[in-house]
Amino acid sequence: MRLTINVFTWKSRDAQNGGASSTGSSALTPGWKLFGKTASKPADLEPEVGLGIPDSPASIRSSGSGSKKYEDVVASSSALILHNRPSNLPAKSQDEELKHRLEYQGMVEAARKKEMKEVKIRKKQLQQQLKLEEQLANAARVWNNEILPKWDLMRNSRKARDLWWSGIPPSVRGKVWKLAIGNDLNITHQLYDICVARAQERLRAAENSSCVDTPDCMFPESGDNPDKEASVELIQLDISRTFPHLCIFQKGGPYYDILHCLLGAYVCYRPDVGYVQGMSFIAAVLILNMEAADAFVCFANLLNRPCHMAFFHLNQPMVSLAL
Repeated sequence: MRLTINVFTWKSRDAQNGGASSTGSSALTPGWKLFGKTASKPADLEPEVGLGIPDSPASIRSSGSGSKKYEDVVASSSALILHNRPSNLPAKSQDEELKHRLEYQGMVEAARKKEMKEVKIRKKQLQQQLKLEEQLANAARVWNNEILPKWDLMRNSRKARDLWWSGIPPSVRGKVWKLAIGNDLNITHQLYDICVARAQERLRAAENSSCVDTPDCMFPESGDNPDKEASVELIQLDISRTFPHLCIFQKGGPYYDILHCLLGAYVCYRPDVGYVQGMSFIAAVLILNMEAADAFVCFANLLNRPCHMAFFHLNQPMVSLAL
């Protein structure tokens, strides 16, 4: 005796309703399908009256066409929560339906609050940025109209000092630094070009020579003082470590050659000092705010101050006095 048990009762019901032709029409039996086309619109998917569920956009768009009544429908999260289940699944109870509706409303409300919070943060940041730009514009106007034209009279005034400590606007920073540092050494742009040519000549000579990078080769003695002009060959090693996060002073960057020429020119201008590690950072800041020749003038005059010269000369007694 052969006992057959059909586990899928919904299939047997469909087979009974379909009769002998159920094998050929089983593929057309309507079912719960999230994506794709359905052969016929099942009655189970009709929204109940009173739930306030609008018709899907696909049904509205396809209502006007006679040949293609239903199009692909992609069920959203609201459709999964609010629509009834298909006939082959147990129907939702009222408590479960209410629970799902409340959960959906809670998710929508949480997303709305998060979006509103992000909008407020962006609006606050924009207001702060606009306020900062307005302050910089006003400060630049004061520098250009009141302080810079009368620099000798206004440089030590309280107004200029307060504006200085609040931050010099980038548009006038180079002008203010040039006037504040001065040019006591009377360095000209022509002298800068001569020093740059001398540094490049020294580099070419070092590349063509077979001298090894030893202390005797890098700093050949001339009397009692070493010739620190040879330290121009060490500049390239230190430039790669200058503000690496900006990626503009490293090899291939837009300011690599400018910084290299400025430091090499200073080494040839002051062979008694040579190049000392850390000079590249000072020169880089100046280059970002003024032309290369003006930056060289400010750089040489700034390092000529007793405090800076003590550090870069590695003169311990003078450093102690400066501190």
